[in-house]
Parts: sequence; C-alpha cells; structure tokens
Amino acid sequence: MIETDLLIIGAGPAGCSAAIYAVRAGVKTIIAGGAVPGGQLLQTSDIENYAGFVNPVGGFEIMDNMHKQCKRLGVEFTSDEIVKVEGEKSPFTLTCADGKQYKAASVIVATGAKARWLGLPGEEKFIGRGLSACATCDGFFMRGKTVCIVGGGNTAFEDALFLAQFCPEVNLIHRRDAFRADKVTVEKAKANPHIKLVLNSVPVEILGAEAVEGVRVKNVQTGETADIPCSGLFVAIGAVPQTDFLKNSLVALADNGLVLADERTHTTIEGIFAAGDCADKHYRQAVIAAGTGAKAGIEAAAFVNLHR
Repeated sequence: MIETDLLIIGAGPAGCSAAIYAVRAGVKTIIAGGAVPGGQLLQTSDIENYAGFVNPVGGFEIMDNMHKQCKRLGVEFTSDEIVKVEGEKSPFTLTCADGKQYKAASVIVATGAKARWLGLPGEEKFIGRGLSACATCDGFFMRGKTVCIVGGGNTAFEDALFLAQFCPEVNLIHRRDAFRADKVTVEKAKANPHIKLVLNSVPVEILGAEAVEGVRVKNVQTGETADIPCSGLFVAIGAVPQTDFLKNSLVALADNGLVLADERTHTTIEGIFAAGDCADKHYRQAVIAAGTGAKAGIEAAAFVNLHR
C-alpha cells in the first residue's frame, strides 16, 4: 500500500490547482489522473476566456503547462484509476482498478464532469468543429452566424440569450412545448427577435462534411423532418459528474451525482474535499474549476498539517 498525505483524484484544472497549493504548503501530494489526464479541456482547441493569455490558447497547452508546473513543484503523477474510496475518517483507503491501494490522510475529488451528448451517429467527429456543449466557451467563434441549441432548461435558455447577443439567428430545439426553465427566462427568450423556438422536435442528424453545416430535426408529433442550416450546434441537456466510484462510499452525492460540498469545498466526510465540475451546480468553467481547486488545496493542506 502506498501512503501519502494527499491524494487528488483528477488531473484537470481543479486537481492541478489544488496540488500546487497543497505541495507548496509542505504536503506530500499525488495526483491520480487516470489514463488520459487533463479532463474536458483537452477537447477544447481555442480558449479565449482563461485569464492571462493574450491570444487564444489550446486546452492541451494549458493542461500541459499545469502538469509541468505541478511536477516542478514536486507533485507526483500516476495514471491509476481510482474505483473505490473507503473510510469514515482519516486516513482513507483508495483502491485502483488494478487492485493497487493508497492510504491518504486527505483526499480531493476533482474528477470533473462530461457533457451529455445527443447520441447521434457520427457525433464525435463534429465535437470542436461546430458542435459544443459550452456556449460560454465557444459561442464567440459563432459571431455573425446562425446557430442551434438543444435543451429546455435554464442552461439552454440562458445560452440562447447569450448567443443572441452576437448571432443573428438562434434556433432553440426542444422535444416538448413546455420548459423546465423558469418563466422569466423563457419570456425573455420569446421576446428576443434573434431567438426562434423549434418545439416538439428532436435532432436526428448533424449535417456537414468536416464541420457542422446544419441539423435535421424531427417533429415528435407529426413525424415530419426538416433541415435547419447552421454553423454551430450547442448541446445544453446537462452534464454527467464523474462520481460513480463514490456511490458506495460515505461521501454524500446529490441525486444528479454531484458531490455535496460547501463553499470551502468540504464534503460530508472530514478530510475529503471536492473541487471543479464534479461539485459545480452552475458554471462548469475551467477558470472556476481552478479557483475551487485552489480552495480545496488550501483546505486539505490545513487539514493534513493540523492532524500530523
């Protein structure tokens, strides 16, 4: 069994920021990043809203720099996949997919979330080529273009209002004619001349050769299909927190799988903290994940140093 002061599960912005703060506080820190460390940011080609970069920067470059910074400071990385967390108090036992075990005085869960996609044939090839699950991240690149957004909750409507600021036509596609979004937001969208509601409809095919050129929708009441030309398709039907490995632990999860953590990143188990998209109900932005990671690193370091 490998012993450490702090084991961070996840090697994205939250996990790396947590590690930087913890290791600088004198805490022996290991990051278990899995087979492909870096999180969702690795799939983002051009990022313009991460402070400190004058020109657009690739997600891979940001994560590569974060990993190098962590290693320079003394953080140890492993590709182990954590599948179980046990213990109601420190130290905690963490088991990997291959049976290897760690004993850690403190744990930070920073496993992120993955977008819930539409599940359409060939969908993967369009990700980053007009297909996105983050209007805040990628909407700017659709300036002056027609776009579609799929969803009926607050996120979908808020994204539609955001995109309508610089897109001449925003088609909001929803499978029903009633919405989960709050009434005020829905009314704002209905009043916006740039937003068109495509109701009782579901997307059945993404059109285009190398990039999104349109979306084919099917009316669920009539069965008729129609093609909507567009340069961007934004999916706003939720995200899936990467927290399945915690379902048999004592760490409390919300019904949607998010880790329940307070504003100081404390979970329901003293000594276990959560940061980033796996505990974020609202934002799911890299810079915010990094910020909560910093908080978790500070809190975990304080916990470890207090209990030495």
